[in-house]
Amino acid sequence: MIFNRDWSRTELIFIALFVILYLIYLGRTFWYAYQLKTSARSAALKFFLRSTAMGALIIGLLEPSFGDPERELQAVGKDIFLVVDVSRSMDATDVQPSRLQRIKFELNRLINTYPSDRFGMIVFSSGTYLQCPLTFDRNALTIFIESLNTQMLTDQGTAFQPALEMALDKQSTDTRSNASKVILLISDGEDFSSVNTKTLRAIRRQGIHLLCLGVGTREGSRIPSNGSYVKDEDGNFVRTMLQSESLEKIASEAGGSYFEITSVRNDFPQLSQSIQQIAGRLIDQRKVSITSNRYYYFVILALILLSFDIMITVRTFRL
Repeated sequence: MIFNRDWSRTELIFIALFVILYLIYLGRTFWYAYQLKTSARSAALKFFLRSTAMGALIIGLLEPSFGDPERELQAVGKDIFLVVDVSRSMDATDVQPSRLQRIKFELNRLINTYPSDRFGMIVFSSGTYLQCPLTFDRNALTIFIESLNTQMLTDQGTAFQPALEMALDKQSTDTRSNASKVILLISDGEDFSSVNTKTLRAIRRQGIHLLCLGVGTREGSRIPSNGSYVKDEDGNFVRTMLQSESLEKIASEAGGSYFEITSVRNDFPQLSQSIQQIAGRLIDQRKVSITSNRYYYFVILALILLSFDIMITVRTFRL
Protein backbone atom coordinates (compact mmCIF):
# COMPACT_ATOMS: atom_id res chain seq x y z
CA MET A 1 0.00 0.00 0.00
CA ILE A 2 1.32 3.43 -0.98
CA PHE A 3 0.23 6.71 0.60
CA ASN A 4 -0.20 9.71 -1.70
CA ARG A 5 0.04 12.12 1.23
CA ASP A 6 2.63 12.29 3.98
CA TRP A 7 1.89 12.45 7.67
CA SER A 8 1.15 16.00 8.73
CA ARG A 9 0.23 17.96 11.83
CA THR A 10 -3.47 17.50 11.01
CA GLU A 11 -3.38 13.70 11.49
CA LEU A 12 -1.31 14.01 14.66
CA ILE A 13 -3.76 16.54 16.13
CA PHE A 14 -6.73 14.23 15.39
CA ILE A 15 -4.98 11.28 17.03
CA ALA A 16 -3.98 13.30 20.09
CA LEU A 17 -7.51 14.67 20.55
CA PHE A 18 -9.00 11.18 20.20
CA VAL A 19 -6.64 9.68 22.78
CA ILE A 20 -7.12 12.49 25.31
CA LEU A 21 -10.91 12.64 24.99
CA TYR A 22 -11.27 8.87 25.03
CA LEU A 23 -9.10 8.50 28.12
CA ILE A 24 -11.36 11.04 29.83
CA TYR A 25 -14.43 9.09 28.68
CA LEU A 26 -13.02 5.74 29.88
CA GLY A 27 -11.96 7.20 33.19
CA ARG A 28 -15.42 8.60 33.81
CA THR A 29 -17.17 5.39 32.70
CA PHE A 30 -15.08 3.12 34.92
CA TRP A 31 -15.40 5.56 37.83
CA TYR A 32 -19.21 5.40 37.61
CA ALA A 33 -19.06 1.61 37.32
CA TYR A 34 -16.85 1.45 40.40
CA GLN A 35 -19.14 3.71 42.39
CA LEU A 36 -22.19 1.64 41.41
CA LYS A 37 -20.26 -1.60 41.99
CA THR A 38 -21.00 -2.93 38.49
CA SER A 39 -19.02 -3.79 35.35
CA ALA A 40 -18.24 -1.67 32.31
CA ARG A 41 -16.52 -4.40 30.32
CA SER A 42 -18.39 -3.52 27.14
CA ALA A 43 -16.51 -0.20 27.17
CA ALA A 44 -13.39 -2.15 26.14
CA LEU A 45 -15.21 -3.49 23.06
CA LYS A 46 -16.42 0.00 22.18
CA PHE A 47 -12.86 1.29 22.59
CA PHE A 48 -11.66 -1.33 20.09
CA LEU A 49 -14.38 -0.42 17.58
CA ARG A 50 -13.87 3.33 17.91
CA SER A 51 -10.08 3.26 17.84
CA THR A 52 -10.13 1.00 14.77
CA ALA A 53 -12.63 3.36 13.07
CA MET A 54 -10.42 6.31 13.95
CA GLY A 55 -7.39 4.53 12.51
CA ALA A 56 -9.30 3.80 9.29
CA LEU A 57 -10.26 7.47 8.93
CA ILE A 58 -6.65 8.56 9.49
CA ILE A 59 -5.48 6.14 6.80
CA GLY A 60 -8.20 7.50 4.49
CA LEU A 61 -6.84 11.03 5.02
CA LEU A 62 -3.43 9.82 3.80
CA GLU A 63 -5.01 8.81 0.43
CA PRO A 64 -3.80 5.21 0.15
CA SER A 65 -3.45 3.43 -3.20
CA PHE A 66 -2.95 -0.22 -4.13
CA GLY A 67 -1.52 -2.10 -7.07
CA ASP A 68 1.26 -1.20 -9.49
CA PRO A 69 2.13 2.50 -8.99
CA GLU A 70 3.69 2.69 -12.48
CA ARG A 71 2.24 1.88 -15.86
CA GLU A 72 3.84 1.81 -19.29
CA LEU A 73 2.00 3.94 -21.83
CA GLN A 74 2.53 3.83 -25.56
CA ALA A 75 1.50 6.50 -28.06
CA VAL A 76 0.87 5.16 -31.56
CA GLY A 77 0.07 7.48 -34.45
CA LYS A 78 0.78 8.70 -37.96
CA ASP A 79 2.43 11.73 -39.52
CA ILE A 80 0.04 13.44 -41.93
CA PHE A 81 0.98 16.40 -44.11
CA LEU A 82 -1.94 18.40 -45.48
CA VAL A 83 -0.96 19.94 -48.83
CA VAL A 84 -3.65 22.50 -49.63
CA ASP A 85 -4.20 24.43 -52.86
CA VAL A 86 -4.86 28.13 -52.11
CA SER A 87 -4.94 29.41 -55.68
CA ARG A 88 -7.73 31.79 -56.75
CA SER A 89 -9.76 28.97 -58.29
CA MET A 90 -10.39 27.57 -54.79
CA ASP A 91 -12.79 30.48 -54.22
CA ALA A 92 -15.18 29.00 -56.79
CA THR A 93 -18.65 28.30 -55.41
CA ASP A 94 -19.59 25.18 -57.36
CA VAL A 95 -19.07 23.44 -54.00
CA GLN A 96 -20.87 25.45 -51.31
CA PRO A 97 -20.05 27.76 -49.69
CA SER A 98 -16.79 27.64 -51.65
CA ARG A 99 -14.21 25.01 -52.44
CA LEU A 100 -11.76 26.28 -49.84
CA GLN A 101 -14.38 26.87 -47.14
CA ARG A 102 -15.66 23.33 -47.56
CA ILE A 103 -12.12 21.99 -47.25
CA LYS A 104 -11.55 23.97 -44.05
CA PHE A 105 -14.67 22.42 -42.54
CA GLU A 106 -13.61 18.88 -43.46
CA LEU A 107 -10.02 19.38 -42.23
CA ASN A 108 -11.21 20.55 -38.82
CA ARG A 109 -13.23 17.36 -38.52
CA LEU A 110 -10.25 15.28 -39.65
CA ILE A 111 -7.72 16.58 -37.13
CA ASN A 112 -10.20 16.03 -34.28
CA THR A 113 -10.95 12.49 -35.48
CA TYR A 114 -7.30 11.44 -35.04
CA PRO A 115 -6.01 13.07 -31.83
CA SER A 116 -2.97 10.77 -31.57
CA ASP A 117 -1.67 11.67 -35.05
CA ARG A 118 0.68 14.51 -35.91
CA PHE A 119 -0.45 16.92 -38.61
CA GLY A 120 1.51 19.43 -40.66
CA MET A 121 0.36 21.81 -43.38
CA ILE A 122 1.81 23.05 -46.66
CA VAL A 123 -0.04 25.63 -48.77
CA PHE A 124 0.65 26.21 -52.43
CA SER A 125 -0.41 27.94 -55.62
CA SER A 126 2.44 28.38 -58.09
CA GLY A 127 4.68 28.84 -55.04
CA THR A 128 4.84 26.74 -51.87
CA TYR A 129 4.95 27.64 -48.19
CA LEU A 130 5.26 25.54 -45.02
CA GLN A 131 2.30 26.78 -43.00
CA CYS A 132 2.73 24.44 -40.03
CA PRO A 133 5.33 21.74 -39.22
CA LEU A 134 4.20 18.40 -37.82
CA THR A 135 2.55 18.93 -34.45
CA PHE A 136 0.09 17.43 -31.96
CA ASP A 137 -1.21 20.90 -31.05
CA ARG A 138 -4.85 20.86 -32.17
CA ASN A 139 -5.43 24.47 -31.16
CA ALA A 140 -2.59 25.67 -33.39
CA LEU A 141 -3.80 23.46 -36.24
CA THR A 142 -7.31 24.85 -35.95
CA ILE A 143 -5.96 28.40 -36.16
CA PHE A 144 -3.87 27.56 -39.24
CA ILE A 145 -6.82 25.88 -40.95
CA GLU A 146 -9.13 28.82 -40.25
CA SER A 147 -6.52 31.23 -41.64
CA LEU A 148 -6.46 29.52 -45.05
CA ASN A 149 -7.40 31.92 -47.87
CA THR A 150 -6.54 32.51 -51.50
CA GLN A 151 -4.63 35.73 -50.70
CA MET A 152 -1.94 33.94 -48.69
CA LEU A 153 0.46 33.64 -51.63
CA THR A 154 0.94 36.52 -54.03
CA ASP A 155 1.93 34.38 -57.01
CA GLN A 156 -1.06 32.86 -58.78
CA GLY A 157 -1.50 29.70 -60.80
CA THR A 158 -1.13 26.15 -59.53
CA ALA A 159 1.95 23.93 -59.45
CA PHE A 160 1.87 20.53 -57.76
CA GLN A 161 5.56 19.71 -58.18
CA PRO A 162 7.09 22.13 -55.61
CA ALA A 163 4.39 21.25 -53.06
CA LEU A 164 4.92 17.50 -53.44
CA GLU A 165 8.70 17.94 -53.28
CA MET A 166 8.42 19.88 -50.02
CA ALA A 167 6.02 17.32 -48.53
CA LEU A 168 8.33 14.46 -49.52
CA ASP A 169 11.33 16.29 -48.05
CA LYS A 170 9.56 16.97 -44.74
CA GLN A 171 8.36 13.38 -44.43
CA SER A 172 11.77 11.98 -45.37
CA THR A 173 13.55 14.07 -42.73
CA ASP A 174 12.21 11.75 -40.05
CA THR A 175 14.00 8.43 -40.52
CA ARG A 176 11.36 6.42 -38.62
CA SER A 177 8.92 4.09 -40.38
CA ASN A 178 7.54 5.62 -43.60
CA ALA A 179 4.63 3.15 -43.54
CA SER A 180 2.81 5.46 -41.13
CA LYS A 181 3.37 8.66 -43.13
CA VAL A 182 0.67 10.28 -45.24
CA ILE A 183 0.59 13.12 -47.75
CA LEU A 184 -2.89 14.47 -48.42
CA LEU A 185 -2.95 16.60 -51.58
CA ILE A 186 -6.07 18.79 -51.84
CA SER A 187 -6.81 20.73 -55.02
CA ASP A 188 -9.26 21.29 -57.86
CA GLY A 189 -6.76 19.62 -60.17
CA GLU A 190 -5.76 22.63 -62.25
CA ASP A 191 -2.00 22.25 -62.64
CA PHE A 192 -0.07 24.66 -64.86
CA SER A 193 3.16 22.72 -64.53
CA SER A 194 4.15 19.08 -64.84
CA VAL A 195 4.81 16.72 -61.96
CA ASN A 196 8.17 15.01 -62.05
CA THR A 197 7.69 11.25 -62.22
CA LYS A 198 10.80 10.79 -60.07
CA THR A 199 9.07 12.57 -57.18
CA LEU A 200 6.03 10.30 -57.37
CA ARG A 201 8.20 7.21 -57.63
CA ALA A 202 10.20 8.34 -54.61
CA ILE A 203 6.98 8.69 -52.62
CA ARG A 204 5.94 5.20 -53.67
CA ARG A 205 9.38 3.67 -53.09
CA GLN A 206 9.64 5.10 -49.59
CA GLY A 207 6.27 3.67 -48.63
CA ILE A 208 4.64 7.06 -48.00
CA HIS A 209 0.88 7.04 -48.57
CA LEU A 210 -0.28 9.69 -51.06
CA LEU A 211 -3.98 10.53 -50.98
CA CYS A 212 -5.40 13.02 -53.48
CA LEU A 213 -8.65 14.89 -52.90
CA GLY A 214 -10.28 16.68 -55.81
CA VAL A 215 -12.65 19.54 -54.97
CA GLY A 216 -15.11 21.10 -57.43
CA THR A 217 -17.43 20.03 -60.22
CA ARG A 218 -16.84 19.16 -63.83
CA GLU A 219 -19.38 21.79 -64.84
CA GLY A 220 -17.34 24.33 -62.88
CA SER A 221 -18.18 27.91 -61.99
CA ARG A 222 -16.84 31.44 -62.17
CA ILE A 223 -14.44 32.79 -59.53
CA PRO A 224 -15.81 35.57 -57.27
CA SER A 225 -13.63 38.67 -56.93
CA ASN A 226 -14.55 42.01 -55.30
CA GLY A 227 -18.28 41.77 -56.00
CA SER A 228 -17.76 40.52 -59.54
CA TYR A 229 -15.88 37.63 -61.14
CA VAL A 230 -12.33 37.07 -62.34
CA LYS A 231 -11.77 37.87 -66.03
CA ASP A 232 -9.04 36.82 -68.42
CA GLU A 233 -6.88 39.14 -70.52
CA ASP A 234 -9.61 39.35 -73.17
CA GLY A 235 -12.21 40.45 -70.63
CA ASN A 236 -14.04 37.14 -70.54
CA PHE A 237 -15.13 35.56 -67.27
CA VAL A 238 -12.78 32.79 -66.17
CA ARG A 239 -14.48 29.46 -65.55
CA THR A 240 -12.76 26.89 -63.35
CA MET A 241 -13.60 23.18 -63.41
CA LEU A 242 -12.52 20.13 -61.46
CA GLN A 243 -9.79 18.39 -63.43
CA SER A 244 -9.74 15.04 -61.73
CA GLU A 245 -7.57 13.37 -64.38
CA SER A 246 -4.40 15.08 -63.19
CA LEU A 247 -5.02 14.12 -59.54
CA GLU A 248 -5.97 10.55 -60.45
CA LYS A 249 -2.76 10.20 -62.46
CA ILE A 250 -0.64 11.52 -59.58
CA ALA A 251 -2.32 9.14 -57.13
CA SER A 252 -1.90 6.18 -59.49
CA GLU A 253 1.81 6.76 -60.15
CA ALA A 254 2.53 7.19 -56.43
CA GLY A 255 0.55 4.08 -55.51
CA GLY A 256 -2.04 6.16 -53.66
CA SER A 257 -5.77 6.75 -53.84
CA TYR A 258 -8.04 9.44 -55.27
CA PHE A 259 -11.17 10.92 -53.65
CA GLU A 260 -13.62 13.67 -54.57
CA ILE A 261 -15.84 16.34 -53.07
CA THR A 262 -18.39 17.72 -55.52
CA SER A 263 -21.83 19.28 -55.21
CA VAL A 264 -23.40 15.79 -55.12
CA ARG A 265 -20.55 13.60 -53.89
CA ASN A 266 -18.49 13.56 -50.72
CA ASP A 267 -15.71 10.98 -50.43
CA PHE A 268 -14.25 12.50 -47.27
CA PRO A 269 -15.61 9.75 -44.98
CA GLN A 270 -13.93 7.16 -47.23
CA LEU A 271 -10.71 9.20 -47.18
CA SER A 272 -10.84 9.35 -43.38
CA GLN A 273 -11.39 5.61 -43.25
CA SER A 274 -8.38 5.05 -45.50
CA ILE A 275 -6.23 7.06 -43.08
CA GLN A 276 -7.58 5.01 -40.19
CA GLN A 277 -6.58 1.77 -41.91
CA ILE A 278 -2.96 2.90 -42.23
CA ALA A 279 -0.93 1.35 -39.43
CA GLY A 280 0.51 3.80 -36.95
CA ARG A 281 3.99 3.64 -35.47
CA LEU A 282 5.25 3.96 -31.92
CA ILE A 283 5.65 7.69 -31.31
CA ASP A 284 6.39 7.69 -27.60
CA GLN A 285 6.77 5.15 -24.80
CA ARG A 286 7.16 6.00 -21.15
CA LYS A 287 6.36 4.88 -17.63
CA VAL A 288 3.97 7.06 -15.69
CA SER A 289 2.92 7.06 -12.07
CA ILE A 290 -0.68 5.99 -11.56
CA THR A 291 -2.52 7.39 -8.57
CA SER A 292 -5.34 5.05 -7.54
CA ASN A 293 -6.81 6.72 -4.48
CA ARG A 294 -8.64 4.10 -2.39
CA TYR A 295 -9.50 6.26 0.64
CA TYR A 296 -13.18 5.32 0.43
CA TYR A 297 -12.41 1.71 1.42
CA PHE A 298 -11.28 2.93 4.83
CA VAL A 299 -14.13 5.43 5.16
CA ILE A 300 -16.62 2.60 4.52
CA LEU A 301 -14.83 0.41 7.09
CA ALA A 302 -15.03 3.24 9.65
CA LEU A 303 -18.77 3.68 9.00
CA ILE A 304 -19.39 -0.06 9.49
CA LEU A 305 -17.45 -0.09 12.78
CA LEU A 306 -19.32 2.98 14.02
CA SER A 307 -22.61 1.28 13.14
CA PHE A 308 -21.67 -1.66 15.37
CA ASP A 309 -20.63 0.82 18.05
CA ILE A 310 -24.09 2.40 18.04
CA MET A 311 -25.72 -0.98 18.66
CA ILE A 312 -23.54 -1.73 21.71
CA THR A 313 -24.39 0.02 24.98
CA VAL A 314 -22.33 0.38 28.13
CA ARG A 315 -24.33 -0.39 31.27
CA THR A 316 -22.98 1.00 34.52
CA PHE A 317 -25.95 0.11 36.74
CA ARG A 318 -28.60 -2.56 37.25
CA LEU A 319 -32.27 -2.09 37.96
